[in-house]
Amino acid sequence: MKKTIYVFNDGEFKRKDNTIFFETGEGKKYLPVEDVKEIVVFGEVSLNKRFLEFAAQKEIILHFLNNYGYYIGSFYPREHLNSGYMILKQAEHYMDEDKRRLLAQQFVRGAAVNIVHVLRYYENRGKTLEVELQRINELTDKIGSCQNIEELMAIEGNIRDAYYAAFNTIIDKSAFLFKGRNRRPPQDRINALISFGNTLAYTAVLSEIYKTHLDPRIGYLHTTNFRRFTLNLDVAEIFKPILVDRLIFSLLARNMLRSTHFESKAKGILMNDKGRKVFVEEWENKMRTTIKHRELGREVSYRRLIRMELYKLEKHLMNEKKYEPFVSRW
Repeated sequence: MKKTIYVFNDGEFKRKDNTIFFETGEGKKYLPVEDVKEIVVFGEVSLNKRFLEFAAQKEIILHFLNNYGYYIGSFYPREHLNSGYMILKQAEHYMDEDKRRLLAQQFVRGAAVNIVHVLRYYENRGKTLEVELQRINELTDKIGSCQNIEELMAIEGNIRDAYYAAFNTIIDKSAFLFKGRNRRPPQDRINALISFGNTLAYTAVLSEIYKTHLDPRIGYLHTTNFRRFTLNLDVAEIFKPILVDRLIFSLLARNMLRSTHFESKAKGILMNDKGRKVFVEEWENKMRTTIKHRELGREVSYRRLIRMELYKLEKHLMNEKKYEPFVSRW
């Protein structure tokens, strides 16, 4: 299975013959190109066209994040699965208001159901979450009656607010109090964790989109515009509760992340490199974790589940099978 490489140090990427390496003041680290799927860069790095040509040849995606953990952009090799037919289908479902709303509703519904399952998991372990669960279920029932994307986004935002209201009950740590969602920069440690985890989820989905015929620039819940990829944001909504949030709760419950893994920076609170390394190591463990798929009857990894979600979306766009979002049962 190909790996994701995370680069925290400053240095230079270089190519030598049919190998690539990362050079720092401490020496060279060679990267087995046949085993590398993507490289996520946090540090200050330099590279040249020769390196990028080789990365493109090997279909290696590079994601760049700045020192604060914010997504900057990606080096996306030329789309080898690019499909004019699929782009037309994506555009058709975006331009048709009813078709777009249907897909957007499914993304929100999938996220809401997975949020409920996360809360049920902790309720079954003694956490009092009845109020939040009732509020989210009431809001979820209204998804189908939304007449436009603006109404749907409002419902989605209210579901998230009710969900986030449960975080302090689940985490129950004075050093990790959560007063509601804020961004750029995060104002507390939980917001720092959510922002960082969401960024990893967005880039993971983007990498999987590259392996399909889909175009990441055309989303449905998030408005397609000139500035960013949006389809990965849509699909990530479904997986963030079970991948990002569950991971945050687990890391804190096991005391793998402490207050020493954070620092005040840029008028906010951010994870330091030690904290990020802990997070990405456990993130990769999570993405490699396999579960038994009910329909396939065999074990699949969470990363593979994301790819399968995209295949389901392709079938919907081609009018082969109505899209139903992935729902966690565990």
